[in-house]
Parts: sequence; C-alpha cells; structure tokens
Amino acid sequence: MDRRSGVLMPMSSLPSPYGIGTMGKSAYQFVDFLRRSGQKYWQLLPLGPTSYGDSPYASFSSFAGNPYYIDLDLLVRDRLLKKNEISSLFWGNDPERVDYGVIYQNRFAVLRKAYERGSQLFADEFAAWRSQSGPWLENYALFMALKAHFGMRSWVEWDDEDIRLRRGDAVERYRRELSDEVSFYAFLQFLFFRQWNALREYAHEKGISFIGDVPIYVALDSADVWSEPKYFQLDADGVPSEVAGVPPDPFTEDGQLWGNPLYDYDEMKRDGFGWWIRRIEGVGRLYDVIRIDHFRGFESYWAVPYGEKTAKNGRWRKGPGMDLVGILTSWFHNLHFIAEDLGYTTPEVEKLLADSKLPGMKVLEFGFDPDGDGDYMPHNCPYHSVCYIGTHDNETVRGWVACLDRRTRSFARDYMHITEDEGWCWGMIRTGMASPCELFVLQMQDALELPRSARMNTPGTASGNWQWRMRPDALSAELSRKLKAYTHLYRRC
Repeated sequence: MDRRSGVLMPMSSLPSPYGIGTMGKSAYQFVDFLRRSGQKYWQLLPLGPTSYGDSPYASFSSFAGNPYYIDLDLLVRDRLLKKNEISSLFWGNDPERVDYGVIYQNRFAVLRKAYERGSQLFADEFAAWRSQSGPWLENYALFMALKAHFGMRSWVEWDDEDIRLRRGDAVERYRRELSDEVSFYAFLQFLFFRQWNALREYAHEKGISFIGDVPIYVALDSADVWSEPKYFQLDADGVPSEVAGVPPDPFTEDGQLWGNPLYDYDEMKRDGFGWWIRRIEGVGRLYDVIRIDHFRGFESYWAVPYGEKTAKNGRWRKGPGMDLVGILTSWFHNLHFIAEDLGYTTPEVEKLLADSKLPGMKVLEFGFDPDGDGDYMPHNCPYHSVCYIGTHDNETVRGWVACLDRRTRSFARDYMHITEDEGWCWGMIRTGMASPCELFVLQMQDALELPRSARMNTPGTASGNWQWRMRPDALSAELSRKLKAYTHLYRRC
C-alpha cells in the first residue's frame, strides 16, 4: 500500500429513514465524501447477518450478507416494494441509534414482500446467480429456513436430532419441505450482493477501496459450524469441549469469554486449509484489503472449558502459525492483508507477524504512558504498519480524554501539541496523519468530534453496543475541506 488514509465507518451507522444504514443513497454519498476529502479507504465492520447481541463478529454465516443492509428505496426503484409499504412502518425514534428490536420485527416482513414479487420479476437472473454461488449459499439458506422452522433457536437445540446432526436423508428431506423458505433466504442474498456489487463498482470508479474484517472465529450458531462440523472441536452431539476467549488483562478482570467454537486445525490442515481458502475467497467478494481479526490467535489461542462463566480458567494452545498464514498470504495475489496484532503479545507472535510480512496495527490511544516509550507512540511506529486513533472497541477521542488521569493527559497534550483552537479530536487526527505509518485510519466519530456516547463497542459487555448512527446532516462541505487539508499536508492524498 502507498501512503494513504481512510475512515472507519460501519455500514449500520449510515443515516437512513429506515432505522439502520444500508447500501443505498447514504452509502453513495459517503463514497463521495471520502473522495472529496482525499481519502483512499472506507473501512467497514463485518457485513454478515447478525444474531443475538447484534455483534457483527457473531454472524450466522461467514459468507452471507446482512439483510438489514439491503436498501429499501432501491427495492422500490426495482418495483419489488411500494413506498407506502415501508414509510408506514415504525423504524425507531432516535436517528443516532439503531433499535435492533424494531428492525428485527419489521425488516423481514417487508423483505418477504420483495421476495414474493422479485422471485418472478428477477426469476432468470436469480436462478443464474444462485447456481453460480457455490455450496455456502444453499447451506446458509437451508440453515436459516431451519432456524425459522425451529423458532429461531440455536441449531444445537433443534428438536429433530437427525437434521441437527445432518444424519441420513434429513438434509434433503427438509430442503424439499422448506423449499420456499430456503428460496426466500437465498433471494435475500441475491438482493444483498446485487446492491453491494453496484456500490463497490461505484466506489472503485471514485478511487475508493474497501477494508473489511475477517473475524478469526465463527459463531457456534452458524451455518459454518452446522454444515461442516468436522472442522471444529465438537463432540458427537455438536457441543464444544472448549471455546474461544482472551485471558484477563488490565482492561477486563475476567478476560473476555467469546464462546466461539475452536477450530480443529489438524483436520483443516489435511486438505490444505481449504475451509480458510474458501472463506477468504468469499470475503474477497466484498473487500480489497482484509484485516485479520485477532491475528495472534494463529500463533496460540486461549481455550476456555465449555460452560465456564468467565475466561479466567483457560489455557494457551498452539495455533497453526505460518502453515495457515503462509497459505493465505500467497494464495490471494489480488488482496492485501492487515494483521490485527493487538492484545497479549509474545516473541512468538512478533515472529509470526515478521514472517508473514503483514503490516500490524498501532493504536494512538494506547501510546501515551508518561513513563514509557512503547510501540504505540507515533515516533516508534514503523512505516509498514497501520495507525488508528482507536478501533471500534475503543473510546472516541473525547471519551478517551475524559478518562485520562491528569499526568497522562498533560503528557499526551504536550507530545501532540494539542491546542484549544484545534482541539483533541483534530489534534489526534493530525498526529495520526503525520505518523510514518503507510496507512492511517480514523473513526468517523472522531472527525465529527462526538462524545463517548458514540462509542461503537465496549468489549466484555453484552448490551448497548453496535448502535451508533451518524446524523443525516453530518457530512458538510466544511468537514470535507478540513479533512482533505490534513490529508494533503501529510502527503496522504
């Protein structure tokens, strides 16, 4: 990558009249804003369908797109919906928060009407796309149809053990019995990728590329685990023996208990890590640059006994290392990768990063210990790295500053030469822009100088996350000019 910059802006955070950001008008306007502002990259959070808790890092599929992001006005344009069918519904009463409960109640009813019309209007196009999409689509569509059939419960709780464990002719029998429901979920993916491909083509025409996350783990309640259980550490009933997490650290006393099933890397290695190759191929349909979440887990990972209430009682287990990382970095010549190497590091993790030749991450909010001279201080950041003020897991700048003790705040202010006129948000944007890192990414909330209430996620908490939305009038010409001036000054245009 050349010396460039970009903005981290979740799709869900875009403004829209229908409760959550979509791939419609606001997405195109955001691409235009990035171009006017001299940016090269739009970084997104994972785009997969979300489940309980609304986290984009706990999806029903590693391959599918989130139906919430299908733009309803574009469906009206395509004659799949009527305007009054969407404008008459309640989508939430706070333009700065996503009400996922309301979205869940209303979105699928509207999308079903689009399916009823669209399966006829786009019959040939849908059939051709479906036949070319590969096994992931049919696995996902059947999985979601089965979830609906069993009251949206996790697959490990389905009443019919034969389909739960994919025995005998159960898969084909249910595929026939639920054929319309399977087609409905497949059609939603057709709509998602139809809109996404148009948006991505538009962005590329404007010189904007996409950065997106690949969560290292997948959710237990996912089509991935249900359809290919042999690649995961499960017992004969589909129950994990150990689950994923991270150990306690200065920020989380109990660690973080993620609960994802762990991979059976020995089984994956037998076919040359084909599961991972297919997964990256799928993500490559979305992004130009892939950020590998929790990269250190490829060196060794924290395994917590299933049933534990915290992540305290886990153990480190050896990961696949360069056996897997080397395949991913050599297989996909049209993609770039970023290693999310945050968290507990060791010499072994540092060696894996060096061997992979991938850029790691430097987070400014971690860099201002008055008594230290750590890796995250701007003068220590190497060129081959990506600088963030903070990620989706961190405070906004205003929230971060509010939590600093007086000594740390004074040191950070002096180091970055923060002035009252410029303020903390733009002072940190300037610092990141000026860093030697080849790529600098800022959160949209910090460009808008928003308080800590705009924070996207607080790790270790189960509610109140992933809700922030940008106001419709936020992308002003003045903001664009200001961001472009900083970008140009530090030669990132």
